[in-house]
Amino acid sequence: MTHPTIARIEQRASANLLLTAIAPAIWGSTYIVTTTLLPGFFPVTVAMLRALPAGLLLLLIVRQLPTGIWWLRVFVLGALNIAFFLSMLFVAAYRLPGGVAATVAAVQPLIAVFVAAFLIGSAVRALSIVAALVGMGGVALLVMTPHAALDGVGVAAGLAGAVSMAVGNVLTRKWQPPVSLLTFTAWQLSAGGLLLVPVALVFEPAFPVPTAANLLGLAWLGLIGAALTYALWFRGIARLESSVVSSLLFLSPLTAVLLGWVFLNQALSLPQICGVAFIVGSIWLGQRANRSSAAPSKPTRDHAHATCPPCSTSARHPRRLAGVREDGRETRRLDAGRHDVQEHARL
Repeated sequence: MTHPTIARIEQRASANLLLTAIAPAIWGSTYIVTTTLLPGFFPVTVAMLRALPAGLLLLLIVRQLPTGIWWLRVFVLGALNIAFFLSMLFVAAYRLPGGVAATVAAVQPLIAVFVAAFLIGSAVRALSIVAALVGMGGVALLVMTPHAALDGVGVAAGLAGAVSMAVGNVLTRKWQPPVSLLTFTAWQLSAGGLLLVPVALVFEPAFPVPTAANLLGLAWLGLIGAALTYALWFRGIARLESSVVSSLLFLSPLTAVLLGWVFLNQALSLPQICGVAFIVGSIWLGQRANRSSAAPSKPTRDHAHATCPPCSTSARHPRRLAGVREDGRETRRLDAGRHDVQEHARL
């Protein structure tokens, strides 16, 4: 029978997983929103308009700026998670067929496994690697076409974007901010958006006068696709293993295909259905790898007494450690006595 404490931990982990999964699922709507509501806009401009207004709006809410070393860290994270990642993503999208671009980007969870091992000392688990490979295969089945053409620059951009986000996610987990999650999200979105402003001004023409549909699309990408999703994403990074969070990115192409099937009447082939199964299986494998490594081993009674001096001490001097006076009235428990009670209750 599962211990109540373990059951509560698993329920909390499942809740964190589901909340984090909302982010990549919403990111999967970017393609259909961009193509239907923002057809005359340019990629870096859209990325900037997606990040900067959302970040500034959150800054107005939290009214707190970085201090000290966090100015540098915020701009590093803003570049990795927002500016550079989105720029490379759009370069790959414009130079590669959509299926190839999505498949190249799907290497990110595999990269994250090794980046986390290098930067924060996370264990490289065979099951996590298998899960990442299964997810990549699922994405390939989901979006690749038989006659997809490759472009060297596009493939390099896609890989660079995957590495950028993998490093950014791991550093986000490593550099735990001394502020609230909403403040941390505001900092990164604002920094990433500011870094994109000169790129958009220099390399892209001015965007057209927005229509009502354009404003709706920008509002969705900014408020929902950036402010809400990045807050949920950074929350998940702080609470879950890097490999587990990265595996959820497979939900983005899955959501994109499903939205095309529902709203654009795009047909789903048998390989695509198999791809869906592969992606779901890869996420499940990723959670199994994390749970198997995190499962606590139950210590024996002898081991507990050998490694816990206060336990044996309390057996010899129960009255002194419990803080009980001679007249029988309990005054207070000392730290050792409290540890003793907790240890024996657990055993």
